[in-house]
Amino acid sequence: MKEGPRFANVSSLDGRLLRMLAETSGAKRVVEIGTSTGESAAWLALALRKTEGHLYTHEIDEGRAKIAQANFEDAGLEKVITIVIGDAHKTVLRYQDPDDELFVVTKNGEYIDILFLDADKPGYIDYMDKLVPLIRPGGLIIAHNMVYPKPDPNYIKAITTNPKLETMFLLMEGAGVGVTMKKR
Repeated sequence: MKEGPRFANVSSLDGRLLRMLAETSGAKRVVEIGTSTGESAAWLALALRKTEGHLYTHEIDEGRAKIAQANFEDAGLEKVITIVIGDAHKTVLRYQDPDDELFVVTKNGEYIDILFLDADKPGYIDYMDKLVPLIRPGGLIIAHNMVYPKPDPNYIKAITTNPKLETMFLLMEGAGVGVTMKKR
């Protein structure tokens, strides 16, 4: 699924971690910010086939989204993945619009099991502000690139100082993955 250096994707080790976290948590609804050509989405979708869940992945670049869609079809994963094209800083607002097809809310108003961030690093704070209220208690925020490229210090501060969140950093010998749980 990798398509040249401009198409950043997760490593196989990072992908395996995503699959394991999604599968062991029984995730039903996963939101990904930053599809690229679909490598991380494919790892998440492998878990979601088993949990009977669905992935909503946001991509700003239409060219990358087309490559990702073809990759999902080649892998037989297209039924568990919906690509949302556009600037995710805007498209994630669709989850809060009762008239939008992406709007699916539980009685408590929380419905995201896992939020995976792998897009513009300074944007992680904005995505978190908009989507954390929709993550269920016990749900996860997984952030890629906690080592390289350098993460936004404001994001690191936000996930390590908020008493409603608990964070661990994993696979720091590579790109680094932040795994944050929304406390119950």
